[in-house]
Amino acid sequence: METAADALVGLVAALHVYFLVLEMFLWEKRPGRELSGFDAEMARATAPLAANQGLYNGFLAAGLVWGLVAGEPTGLRAQVFFLVCVLIAGAYGGVTANRRILIAQAMPGALALVVVLTVR
Repeated sequence: METAADALVGLVAALHVYFLVLEMFLWEKRPGRELSGFDAEMARATAPLAANQGLYNGFLAAGLVWGLVAGEPTGLRAQVFFLVCVLIAGAYGGVTANRRILIAQAMPGALALVVVLTVR
């Protein structure tokens, strides 16, 4: 079961690396504009905000990777802390920005958190 927990934490980290790339580098291109629903002008105007969000997603991914490679008890504590951060960020984004964020960010974070806490 620890392998499943590690795999889920790794998946959540990979999702946040994807969010980083999308928000920091692809926001004004087709993938970012399809995600946001913005036209070219609005994507250009909001690109600095999206890049900031992307940077934060990168920090979440880095923390989760740290939790995977750190020895115990630090690894478990880092995983729990950063998964809780993912869950809070996803819930907040789902309530304030777009409900799809609940599915794309909060749900994988919550699932990984439950499994991590259950098996360790």
